[in-house]
Amino acid sequence: MKTRTSSSYALVACALAACSPQSDEGAAVQAAASDWQQPMTEWGEPDLRGMWPIGHLTGVPLQRPPEFGDRRLLTDEELARREQQYTGIQGAYKAEIDTNKMGMGHWVEWGKSNRLTSLIVDPPNGQLPALTAEGERRRALMHSGWMSIPFDHWTDFDNWDRCITRGLPASMLPAYYNNGVEILQSPGYVVIRLEMIHEARVIPITSEPVDSGAKAWFGYSRGRWEGNTLVVETTNFNGQGSSTNIHTVGSPPFNNTPISEEYVLTERFTRTGPDALTYRATLNDPVIWTAPWTVELPWQRDDSYQIFEYACHEDNSMIRNYIVTSRAERANDRGAARP
Repeated sequence: MKTRTSSSYALVACALAACSPQSDEGAAVQAAASDWQQPMTEWGEPDLRGMWPIGHLTGVPLQRPPEFGDRRLLTDEELARREQQYTGIQGAYKAEIDTNKMGMGHWVEWGKSNRLTSLIVDPPNGQLPALTAEGERRRALMHSGWMSIPFDHWTDFDNWDRCITRGLPASMLPAYYNNGVEILQSPGYVVIRLEMIHEARVIPITSEPVDSGAKAWFGYSRGRWEGNTLVVETTNFNGQGSSTNIHTVGSPPFNNTPISEEYVLTERFTRTGPDALTYRATLNDPVIWTAPWTVELPWQRDDSYQIFEYACHEDNSMIRNYIVTSRAERANDRGAARP
């Protein structure tokens, strides 16, 4: 069975191969991909198994900078500027070694230069759509450790501060570190193992509906095969947390993008070559957003990548420390204000 191909597959292949968007090299990449045979599992389903770390995409913004308009790819000149920028950032590790100081250069896993202008592909301008009035109301109620606010209670912190989850689709998008993604399969199930927050998404391949009363941070997923594409529909979210995360470049500055219990996430996983997979996800939450929005990422398989333990301790120390420090600062300010 051969893979299904489309212009979007050629586009992302061109983006990673740095071919010129003004040439017909994208079409050549697509033609080459059409000759690839989709491997199958021992039980006859398309084989997506492997380690698919997405750290090579760190630095590609979630939202497209306005100057690029509706363009999904950088020009040669723009790519050269990005390469120069990445080279400077990636040199931070050696600079810290030379100065005997540890900082972001030691823990940020910066990506590889490529032509993608944004992770969002729809709306065509690469921007998040506007929030509804209800979405704005709920956003105003959300708190985060990234905000300059008084801290007095665990509700002043977001789901990532508390080591619960980065949320969806945030957990499937590149971050500054811990970008490991592994796909495992067995008859009737697909498991997506995530390095960040050490989460595992267990996805049954079934049309059996989810009990309406069941709610979860990650919702409940159901998978199905459309040709060689795994389609995953996730519903029954608990309406808490944020769907975006500050560690994906170009995201809203705080983890305060609300979700509702009506949120539906539809994801598509399609292998396009021996070490290539296109991931596409559409978020539809009419309570929060005035329109759906879609991201598309070219994944690269690297089975040499190792997922390390994510021993998240912030909820054991950060919450208390922020609250104690915030209260002490306010007490000092009140004392200084006395005549």
